[in-house]
Amino acid sequence: MKEFDRTKIYFVTGGAGFIGFHLSKRLLEQGAKVIGFDNMNDYYEVSLKEARLAELSKFPDYTFVKGDLADKKAVFDVFETYRPQIVVNLGAQAGVRYSIDNPDAYVSSNLVGFFHILEGCRHFGTEHLVFASSSSVYGGNEKVPFSTEDKVDGPVSLYAATKKSNELMAHAYSKLYGYPVTGLRFFTVYGPMGRPDMAYFKFAKKIMNGEPIQIYNNGDMLRDFTYIDDIVTGVYNILCNPPQKNEKGVAYKIYNIGNNQPVKLMDFITTLEKCLGREAVKEYYPMQPGDVYQTYADVSELMKDFGFKPDTSIEEGLSAFVAWFKEYYR
Repeated sequence: MKEFDRTKIYFVTGGAGFIGFHLSKRLLEQGAKVIGFDNMNDYYEVSLKEARLAELSKFPDYTFVKGDLADKKAVFDVFETYRPQIVVNLGAQAGVRYSIDNPDAYVSSNLVGFFHILEGCRHFGTEHLVFASSSSVYGGNEKVPFSTEDKVDGPVSLYAATKKSNELMAHAYSKLYGYPVTGLRFFTVYGPMGRPDMAYFKFAKKIMNGEPIQIYNNGDMLRDFTYIDDIVTGVYNILCNPPQKNEKGVAYKIYNIGNNQPVKLMDFITTLEKCLGREAVKEYYPMQPGDVYQTYADVSELMKDFGFKPDTSIEEGLSAFVAWFKEYYR
């Protein structure tokens, strides 16, 4: 495994997002140059994105460009101006339930926008493209843990379908144009400066405000909750280690990055209650369209290639989240 190369220029889309912020911060702390790119949309509170950018702007080697992935000229301008050797595409319209009512946003960002990134990498000599996929691609698969060898032809949300499409598009571009591509299937990422649209964040806000929390499938769900620092370490290890060509001549690889220890939703809520020091008022509902019963990552490929496996416990991770949450929203 090659060591991290701080002499490279890193282009991080979704740079004001949850994972994009934490990854950029890690790269900057290692002395690398980072170009962040984000459209700063209002899918969730823009003030949180601005707070992340304020942190990153303290580093002299950070440059932020406001732009939309669906705007090909804006994307190509970054490639032409900065000539990044390594591209990390974390910019996408997130959220499973939001995709049911707002499909246009997913086609624009996740399909058209990703196409523009692929084209930029093709035309400007990118050395390695790393992109975010999702555990959602496993859909209703019942065999666990989910392996990258499993078939993922049954998405149950448009969001999942766009992520599977990204994987197919990336494979085709790697085959046709010869640049290495790595896709990362993230499993339920949580932690400080996280996404307010995610369940754990909504729960924390409602519990602190004395409002009831909505629990789906009557609480009978399992999630492979993965702490943000583990996600960032996984991505960080991969950046300077592009895949070699496989037996079909394609330099393309997919990894799961998950905690490999699914947690019952009700146990997660109990731990959050303990960390917050308050009990939740609970309302129970049936399973929602687009939701899946469980997620569970097989991370054997990650361990084999990088000797790394996420291992932060929910007690440790939620304690860190709550400490940040109380400070930020005091």
